[in-house]
Amino acid sequence: MGRVERAMARICLRCPLCVSARRGRGWALWLVKHVESKLCPFCRAYERVYGRKAYEPAELSGRLSDP
Repeated sequence: MGRVERAMARICLRCPLCVSARRGRGWALWLVKHVESKLCPFCRAYERVYGRKAYEPAELSGRLSDP
């Protein structure tokens, strides 16, 4: 993983749509799960860097640390 991929994953980490999806919010969860994660390069980078889908809940602490 390079710096560019990590930077792209951080964009997904702060994306309002993806944040709502990780909280399990209705249409945002559906949209990220079925559409965004297949089309968005930031969601795909998030999956590679953090090892989980862009819509899956984050750690219990509520924040992810940079790898």
